[in-house]
Amino acid sequence: MTEHETFLNTARRVIRTEADALAMLEQSLNGGFGEAVELILKAPGRIIVSGMGKSGHIARKIAATLASTGTPAHFVHPAEASHGDLGMMTQGDVVLLLSNSGETPELADVIAHTRRFSIPMIGVASRADSTLLKQCDVALVLPKADEACGTGVVPTTSTTMTLALGDALAVVLMEHRQFTPANFRDFHPGGKLGAQLTTVRDLMHVGDAIPKIHHTAPMSDTLLMISQKGFGVVGVTDQNDYLIGIVTDGDLRRHMDGLLNLTAAEVMTKSPRTISPGALAEEAVAIMNDSKITCLFVVDPDGTDAPLGILHIHDCLRAGVA
Repeated sequence: MTEHETFLNTARRVIRTEADALAMLEQSLNGGFGEAVELILKAPGRIIVSGMGKSGHIARKIAATLASTGTPAHFVHPAEASHGDLGMMTQGDVVLLLSNSGETPELADVIAHTRRFSIPMIGVASRADSTLLKQCDVALVLPKADEACGTGVVPTTSTTMTLALGDALAVVLMEHRQFTPANFRDFHPGGKLGAQLTTVRDLMHVGDAIPKIHHTAPMSDTLLMISQKGFGVVGVTDQNDYLIGIVTDGDLRRHMDGLLNLTAAEVMTKSPRTISPGALAEEAVAIMNDSKITCLFVVDPDGTDAPLGILHIHDCLRAGVA
């Protein structure tokens, strides 16, 4: 066996061990999980997540996931808690404590604080008879599973199960609260994720910036409007101000002969592609790419086709969408 084959075998063993543990965790979930969810839903305050060492790293991630999915949460380091940060935990909060052994000494002050001030506590540990789970209001017991390191001393399988349990809590709470992609974007405005969840409404030009003209307008006025607004197009509206067409550079070239003697309605392309303000900007980019156009008019979603705005492909590029 080559050295690379040995590496692969070890890696596969680790992943298989952790996958088996996750299957055990799935089967071990019981009424305690539901009690934990109900406790969090009833809390008027925040979820305080805490743990020491590797459990602390997992606690930080769980707190971040909860906070970004509609459940206000933050991480408190148990050692710092003993030096003033206990003040971050108040009545109305729920404390989620993580400890594989359930005997982590640094958690003692946090546990005592929750008991003194009647702050509900959810404990996650692998031993049902541990100090942590005996003291908590709701106990979530991790199933007995071997650590993937093979020696049983490096937190691997146990931290994977704890992380998955935290994800399960976050998603259950998110679905119960009917947390939408739009809500998610409110907490993720930056980076690629924020760009993916940007809506047309966030980027479109509105009001006087919209290039539009009445269908009876002469082409001299239409050309002036195209030049003034700078989008290279103009929307054509009827007597109700509904969008009925669009005049583009291509339309101008097709009607060069006697162009200034025509009206906007006689030159326009009827039934142009449009989009609603609530659509994702990525959908708008897909439409523009598919139709080989650079602008989309944004229309009223109730079906009246009243122009609410206009979106240019460059708006999407600047937002990092395209």
